[in-house]
Amino acid sequence: MIKATLLFSGRYDVKGRPYRVLAIPQRFTLYRLAEAIVKSFGFYFDHPFGFYDNMWSWTESQESYEIFSDLGINGYEGHQGVRKTKTSKAFDKIRKKMLFLFDYGDEWHFAVELKGIESPKENVSYPLTVKSVGEAPPQYG
Repeated sequence: MIKATLLFSGRYDVKGRPYRVLAIPQRFTLYRLAEAIVKSFGFYFDHPFGFYDNMWSWTESQESYEIFSDLGINGYEGHQGVRKTKTSKAFDKIRKKMLFLFDYGDEWHFAVELKGIESPKENVSYPLTVKSVGEAPPQYG
């Protein structure tokens, strides 16, 4: 189980810290996790993103995963990619938290935490939003 809490945006005020609890298989990549988080808040999955171990200063992170690395963009060689990295690698222990930064222009900041590990259930389509608390602000204007 992954809990994603919307902390703030560079342009919009986020009231009440809305969050979503998601059930995702450990085999999911960070790319699929990012997509699940974004869609669970009703946003379009239409911007670059990354995961960082420094929650408050992402540029100073020691552990980071970025879509730019997968795209082969110069200057991002020191980061790991998100398309092949399994969620279980980045979130390797219960209570581990990372910043999920979506859209480097608007800077949507999410605290993402591994809350628990459960076996997948049969006949369940993943990702699954298990709990939805609070209303997300509009992604655009």
